[in-house]
Amino acid sequence: MIAKLIGVVTCCLLAAALVATPADATSRGKALVLNRPVTADESASLTGRAGDRRHVVLQRRSHGRWIDVRTLRVHHGRYRTNVSLRPSAQTFRTRAGAVTSKARTVSAARAPATDACGTRLRKADGSYWSCTFVDDFSGTALDRTKWVPQTVFSTGDALSGYACYDSDSSVVSVSGGTLNLSVRKNATALPCANGLPATPYRAGMVSTYHLFSQQYGRFEARFRSTATAAPGLQESWWLWPDDRDPLAQLTWPLNGEIDIAETYSVYPDLGIPFLHYTANDNGGPIPGTNTAWSCASTRGAYNTYTLEWTATRTEIFVNGRSCLVNTSGDSAFRKHYILNLTQALGTGSDALTAASTVPAVMNVDYVKVWM
Repeated sequence: MIAKLIGVVTCCLLAAALVATPADATSRGKALVLNRPVTADESASLTGRAGDRRHVVLQRRSHGRWIDVRTLRVHHGRYRTNVSLRPSAQTFRTRAGAVTSKARTVSAARAPATDACGTRLRKADGSYWSCTFVDDFSGTALDRTKWVPQTVFSTGDALSGYACYDSDSSVVSVSGGTLNLSVRKNATALPCANGLPATPYRAGMVSTYHLFSQQYGRFEARFRSTATAAPGLQESWWLWPDDRDPLAQLTWPLNGEIDIAETYSVYPDLGIPFLHYTANDNGGPIPGTNTAWSCASTRGAYNTYTLEWTATRTEIFVNGRSCLVNTSGDSAFRKHYILNLTQALGTGSDALTAASTVPAVMNVDYVKVWM
């Protein structure tokens, strides 16, 4: 909450005025009136009346005495200032006159507040990220107001084996606090919705297509993949341009794609980011520019994959460790993107073989997005 009041006697030297009430204190963004001392935790906007004075002095209570913080200019009989606090809730008042002791600026907040995403996180500039999307999969069914199962495309290799995406509960389900995306093999081959020949394999994928998209911010997912070093499996946490964005009308890869993490069973100790954004896809992978091959991530265990994205900088973290920084500022990364989670079959050196671990499942603990 923004601030709260304490019941202390009036000790301000300014003219009497209406004192903020608890209702005022919980109205985010509303200033607290300083005509009596007030206590604020986190950040607060403080205001008061000063009659015909030109300046007043903001004071903070510290170890039983009042310390001058800064001089405030009075405009049309009122003054206003903002404070952020460390290390705990603090009490303020104002007095008439000039600063008589060394000015001291109150700085950053004592502790993060919480929002829908949990404990609020700080940006590099000290301000807070604000939660815009969250799903911790605490229910018993997929939240269709947030996610759409993929039912059109396929995954894998046409020669070694491919799977059709399906919305069946055997490949897309929510239980035990996780989203469970699976790949499995049926006893008989079934037709695919996209017209491909029948295949016995089915896979799970969900996206926020036409439900949620965002341009810039912080994007994070925590998931676990099936523990195996045999080839054949691929899991992805990735972003794709929202086709409703006027700038999302180019062909791939020029249109853009942000693979925050792709995990491959043939590389069981890596989480691999990949950025697609040029007409020739940069000619392939370039570690340090559009991909990284050094992001430690263990199959069979939960790992956290994070993207922090601005108009000029794209940075990807695996388990809190920065793995890839791209500062191209390419136009492909200046549009709205949707969220995607995929349990897939692999291709190339990671293609399906007789040794592949199927059925397999990708367990997603949560997805969170901030602005």
